[in-house]
Amino acid sequence: MPAFNTAAPGRAVELLLACCRSRRWAERIAAHRPYPTVDALLAAAEEAGYDLTGTDLDEALAAESSAPPHPDAPPAARTALRAAHAAYESRFGHAFVISLDGVRPGERLDAVLAGIRSRLGNEPEEERAVAADELRRLTRSRLAFALAGGLTSTPGNL
Repeated sequence: MPAFNTAAPGRAVELLLACCRSRRWAERIAAHRPYPTVDALLAAAEEAGYDLTGTDLDEALAAESSAPPHPDAPPAARTALRAAHAAYESRFGHAFVISLDGVRPGERLDAVLAGIRSRLGNEPEEERAVAADELRRLTRSRLAFALAGGLTSTPGNL
């Protein structure tokens, strides 16, 4: 946490952009440093995620990409996943985002396929709200992982 709090503003924004590609969101979080705890930073990041404008959300979703299936997935599963992602992206204009926190690795492909299938029936505005919620969850996970991943106090090694 000290490394994040004391990093140069541009370096902090860079780390945050790796978690969520909304520049306004990243600059807002970086500008409010220092954070007393990781939990305080995660709460601020989540709160700022609720304040994303439509343009901010578009920017963040445009930078997301559909994760490929595990290389050991059967060919039929890879084909089904590609088709599902293509259908989703065609309907909503951005990559499918879903947080898989708490989902075991062996169940992730099924969870993604089920998520896409169920969300394809959403109206565009409803799906936009669901995608924004999933993006907030993903951002929180990515940020927690980045902070736990051995951030050091070495200036160039945030």
